[in-house]
Amino acid sequence: MRHVEIYEAKAHFAQLLKAVERGKTIIVTRRGKPIAHIVPAPTDRREKAKEAVAKIRALRKGLGLAGLTLKELIDEGRGNRQAAEALNFPVLPSQV
Repeated sequence: MRHVEIYEAKAHFAQLLKAVERGKTIIVTRRGKPIAHIVPAPTDRREKAKEAVAKIRALRKGLGLAGLTLKELIDEGRGNRQAAEALNFPVLPSQV
């Protein structure tokens, strides 16, 4: 974050806007006290967020439980021998 006095902001406004376009935040001050923030427009962030959500959703479509139900997974995780055998999961000797 860059702090800029009003007189400097007026004199170099175009340069400040270029910095904001690059993602910087500018704090405009009057006698050292903040009076305004110049920040990048939120539309860019929203678009990036929407793209990220779309990518996550596309990734999730390819993932799954390979036809297994949640109960089957829980039973196998708890060491239920019959459920494990029915699903052709290897049964360790400690589970016998």
